[in-house]
Amino acid sequence: MSDRIFAGIWIALCIAGLFIGWQIQSEYSYEPVGPRPFPVAIIGLMLVCSVLLLLRHPDVVEWPHRQTLQRLLIMVIALALYAWAFEWLGFPLATTLLTACVGLLFGATIPAALISGVVMGGVLFYSFDRLLDVTLPLGVWLN
Repeated sequence: MSDRIFAGIWIALCIAGLFIGWQIQSEYSYEPVGPRPFPVAIIGLMLVCSVLLLLRHPDVVEWPHRQTLQRLLIMVIALALYAWAFEWLGFPLATTLLTACVGLLFGATIPAALISGVVMGGVLFYSFDRLLDVTLPLGVWLN
């Protein structure tokens, strides 16, 4: 039953997201197709998956252990802080901190989490900024 409740809520959110995504306009064309197709396609795929989830035969649901729920809560808080601090911390530092937090949640040692965070933040920033030419914020620390 919880699968169907989740699917119903997700369908409503996807419909709202499609409505918002369809209204995306750009004052200038920075891509051949514009900014609209990517979010609309992703939300459309999520809508198809949630409809399939709604229509499938439900499984017996076992709720996760308390420790898993605590980790999920910490993950949601970390992602919210990442979104909140993204612009003023900048992409490299915010991604480094988020990656280190996720690594610690999955049982990495502190040095391994920090090293993977620094590598992930640096490689992703270089990939997006230099190779894909996507402008990302550096934050107030590196400006």
